[in-house]
Amino acid sequence: MSRIDRIEGTAIPLRGRDIDTDRIIPARFLRSVTFEGLENHIFEDDRRALEAQGAVHAFSNPAYRGASILLVNGNFGSGSSREHAPQGLERWGIRAIVGESFSEIFFGNAAALGVPCFTADPVEIAALQDLAEREPRSRFAASVKDLTIVAPGRTLRASMPRAVQEALVTGIWDGTGLLLEDYDEVEAVAKRLPYITDFS
Repeated sequence: MSRIDRIEGTAIPLRGRDIDTDRIIPARFLRSVTFEGLENHIFEDDRRALEAQGAVHAFSNPAYRGASILLVNGNFGSGSSREHAPQGLERWGIRAIVGESFSEIFFGNAAALGVPCFTADPVEIAALQDLAEREPRSRFAASVKDLTIVAPGRTLRASMPRAVQEALVTGIWDGTGLLLEDYDEVEAVAKRLPYITDFS
């Protein structure tokens, strides 16, 4: 069981409202039966479009390589319910997302991976994005327990639903981990099920 509280590291600023899951991970990369390799295609179409214009997408910018906190604007993760979007972000290295607001389904899918989504004031988010753009190596810290985001020269209050906060800090967000902790009990129940003929 993995308890999640403090996430520390550099941040990657991603500006724009209503960034949907189709942009986060384009549909053509959803054909595989696993999530492996999704991190290689995060924002692929957006990145290519900007490159064609001579610009650089945040996820292509070497200055943000290794960032663990994503800074976004309003209604992030809208659109389809594909869990591939938070899967790809998590596999890229994102461990927490701080934004103005999130699509409910994206928020739930991220929480199920142990990636907390913090909601904060739009003015404060803009200030954090400005900081990350000016000084990409600035260190940030996000605390699930305290619901705070700490950056050089500022500390801001954030929010998330209490049930999600408690699930993350206690570790009960991790359904697989909970099952493995009581594997003997799981195995005993499985052996009693009439439709399981071979349990080894």
